[in-house]
Amino acid sequence: MRQFVDAKARALGIRVDRHMRVVIIGGTGHIGSFLTPRLVEAGHALTCVSRGMKQPYQVHRAWKAVTRLELDRTAEENAGTFGERIASLDAEVVIDLTCYRLESAKELVETLRGRIGHLLHCGTIWVHGPSIEVPTTEEEPRKPFGEYGIRKAAIEAYLLQQAREERFPVTILHPGHLVGAGWAPINPTGNFNPEVFSTLMQGGEICLPNLGLETVHHVHVDDVAQAFMRAMEGRNVALGESFHVVSPAALTLRGYTERMAQYFGRPARMRFLPWEEWRKGVTENDATATWDHISHSPNCSIQKARNLLGYKPRYTSIQAVRESVDWLIQKGVVRSK
Repeated sequence: MRQFVDAKARALGIRVDRHMRVVIIGGTGHIGSFLTPRLVEAGHALTCVSRGMKQPYQVHRAWKAVTRLELDRTAEENAGTFGERIASLDAEVVIDLTCYRLESAKELVETLRGRIGHLLHCGTIWVHGPSIEVPTTEEEPRKPFGEYGIRKAAIEAYLLQQAREERFPVTILHPGHLVGAGWAPINPTGNFNPEVFSTLMQGGEICLPNLGLETVHHVHVDDVAQAFMRAMEGRNVALGESFHVVSPAALTLRGYTERMAQYFGRPARMRFLPWEEWRKGVTENDATATWDHISHSPNCSIQKARNLLGYKPRYTSIQAVRESVDWLIQKGVVRSK
């Protein structure tokens, strides 16, 4: 299959060892804010497609060299024109960071078929259900639950089928819980409430569900950007594959609490409650988010990405979270008093 795709790439005038024309869909979002500057600095001609002209999460001079295109994906898909709008940009590589429906993936594949050399799709570790053997590898059977995981698993299955049977040049990257300056990370109780960090900073007690042994698996968005770059540059080994993109190790909620308390120079004060009791002490939104995370308890392997792509995450989970929390402190969201 890869030899066929390489021949197809040459017919399209694509060479891996030169700068390429790249379209990134969702280039001002969490991942795109870090990936877009990397692409520009690598010398690629970049068109950034986004729903509005929102500012990226990080300021970088590279944005001056980016062609911006405002495109409402939902409206264009409803009109049946999104795929053709992307194809008309004459890219050699398309990076799709905003595909959440199988129909969206199908439209893009059908219009890009034979017209690009590489489609890189952003998936999620939520294509896995609860962990069985850990760390979970990409080869584990998919048993997703919840609407998001089920939809993304269906997209992955379709794209890999297209690669296997139709030789469509696609690579899928599955990030974990995104962390970076600009938004609140998943906290030690498994939700997004920044008050948990304030409590730890003030030396307060944290109540954890069950025994606090469920896991979360963060990844810094710049490490995700790195993985996309490595997959693009190493297309010969990346085509037709999916890869986990997470930090080197997952965290238990208990361990996460201890590490963050240590970071603040405080003792870790914890107590534990069975799930049904614990949820009564938080908002419904926080309980829903926590349940989603602890019922998955992701713990994913990056060995495949290390071996095939040379993926080397710069951040551990805690290092990545600290960067986000420092930003929250600067913004006055997380407080010592």
